[in-house]
Amino acid sequence: MDNKKEIIENLKLFIGSAFNFKENSMHHIKKEAYDEMDNFMLLCFGDLLGIPVPTSYYMLELLPYLAEDLEGWERRIMARKSIYGDRWGDFCC
Repeated sequence: MDNKKEIIENLKLFIGSAFNFKENSMHHIKKEAYDEMDNFMLLCFGDLLGIPVPTSYYMLELLPYLAEDLEGWERRIMARKSIYGDRWGDFCC
């Protein structure tokens, strides 16, 4: 009888974690959205960090739309040790 209860409890835990998409997926989706926005901002305004971007003159047209995100983006990028290391760190063993 104890063995059956243990099996049922393990089955409940398995099904509960297998279908718990909301918490795990929302975290990954938000992280990916921030990473994509950071990459876009880096391409547009990398010259603010000392990375020469030849199209920065044309990207100034986007500045009014992205100005409120610029300060947070600078803090996130400057806090990283390596921009490439963070991205490839997700895929490393």
